[in-house]
Amino acid sequence: MTPLDGDDASRTLPGTEARDGPRARQDRPWLPDGGQAFRPTRIAQLPRPLAHMWCDQAAYGLPRRAPQLSAHGQASRGLAITVLLGLLAGFALLLFAPGLAAALAGGLVCLLFAALIGLRLAATLLAPHWQAAPSVPDADLPTACIMVAMYDEARVVGQLAASLAAIDYPADRVQFKCVLEADDHETIQAVRALGLDARFEIILVPPGEPRTKPRALNYALRLCRSELVTVHDAEDRPDPAQLRRAAEAFRAGDARLACIQAPLNWFNREETWLTRQFALEYAAHFNALLPLYQRLGWPLPLGGTSNHFRRDALLRVGGWDAWNVTEDADLGLRLHAAGYRCGLIAPTTLEEAPLRLAPWIKQRTRWIKGYAQTLAVLATRPDTPWKRLWPGALVLGGAALSALIHGPLSLACLAILVLSPAASSSGLAALAFMLVGYASAIGCAAVAMRRAGLACRLRDLAAMPACWLLQTLAAARALRQLLIDPHHWEKTEHGLSAMTGRPCTFHSSPPSLALPPASGCFSSPAGAPASRSARSEAPASSPGP
Repeated sequence: MTPLDGDDASRTLPGTEARDGPRARQDRPWLPDGGQAFRPTRIAQLPRPLAHMWCDQAAYGLPRRAPQLSAHGQASRGLAITVLLGLLAGFALLLFAPGLAAALAGGLVCLLFAALIGLRLAATLLAPHWQAAPSVPDADLPTACIMVAMYDEARVVGQLAASLAAIDYPADRVQFKCVLEADDHETIQAVRALGLDARFEIILVPPGEPRTKPRALNYALRLCRSELVTVHDAEDRPDPAQLRRAAEAFRAGDARLACIQAPLNWFNREETWLTRQFALEYAAHFNALLPLYQRLGWPLPLGGTSNHFRRDALLRVGGWDAWNVTEDADLGLRLHAAGYRCGLIAPTTLEEAPLRLAPWIKQRTRWIKGYAQTLAVLATRPDTPWKRLWPGALVLGGAALSALIHGPLSLACLAILVLSPAASSSGLAALAFMLVGYASAIGCAAVAMRRAGLACRLRDLAAMPACWLLQTLAAARALRQLLIDPHHWEKTEHGLSAMTGRPCTFHSSPPSLALPPASGCFSSPAGAPASRSARSEAPASSPGP
């Protein structure tokens, strides 16, 4: 590993000379205390043959070692063809036997919505139980490496640096790795221009296919030597106490605890109608449904960020699948299948939600396509441990299927209600289940928002079914991509939000971390003190009913 400009701690990048005074600290909150000169950000440079070998293994390591566990190959396309054939058979049945088609559709809707209603009611009634995390002295905390895979993220690297610098963890036990594509020159220069301290390192990933986040993470994982590995996204604003809480949870947990997932929501949730709908959905998922799955001992479909892993467990299951576009959900199921479990903690990470419909549809397309890829792997794997994984398959399959059929079934139920007053019992049952399903989802979201400490409007809750109709568009796009381009990663653009308010209201944050008035992000020196900052006496649990 070769430093970018040498290993001299007194050298700085052009334009990042040491500066003193409060103005410099306000403008660049990631500078070390005192503004002294510091080592420039390092770039991990490998000999070209070794870099290309690592790049090849990052993409093809899992498919070669365990092809039955990877989405590489024809499994995704086969599932898409199966779904299309099923839809064609359904349309044919509707044309030639409409009564039978209505009865089957009504039965399918009843089963699907009954399962979803039961889960939402249970998630609403049962308060979350976060992973136990008793206090641990600094000297006993494990070493940690935070990896942030980025592409075309020059607009947000300053905010990211400040958010990472604010993390309450001993400076000698944490490293930050900015994982960048070698041809992303704008982001590389933006990170270099920040003049970050020696805890930060740039890892350049050589060009290759697939151009996905999990491939980049697999490449960077080889350069991590810490006990814990954390994944964040470029736009993340994590609670400063989150990493410490995860480390304490690992210290208190058993060897089966392989991953800690932190809740997610959006710092720009009040910006548009779409972001408010996204906030409701994320609150229900991370503050109601995932805690229920944890309570039931089910596998957790992980979120793509704020995952804290035991490095040894991550390596043992083969890392990330570079060919699965929801590598997070896939990894959560693979960990569970291997006998591990995942836990949840309360400190939250806030992200930037898409502001417009087009990027929202693209992001949702990737999620649904990834869920389908994960299901295809489970369906084609000869030794799938269904006793362990059927709940995960139910959750992912229910999400993908409901997104695909929600629009057509909603229109069909409305047509039955308007055009056929003397509707069949199956049609009325389907309509009743949909209405009860809407009510359960709205109630679950309202309670989850309260648990997360967030406010919501009645009109936004009432508009949730309208937002669900949009998912059918994304599901149709996902089905098409599974046929023609299953591994394409539609990237979400960040740095577009105009909202700059305080990222989080946290349950337990170090009181010494102030917010710079200009950026609205956390302020903490990159050379944070090795001693633990004071922590609030608030319990590690979310507020709830």
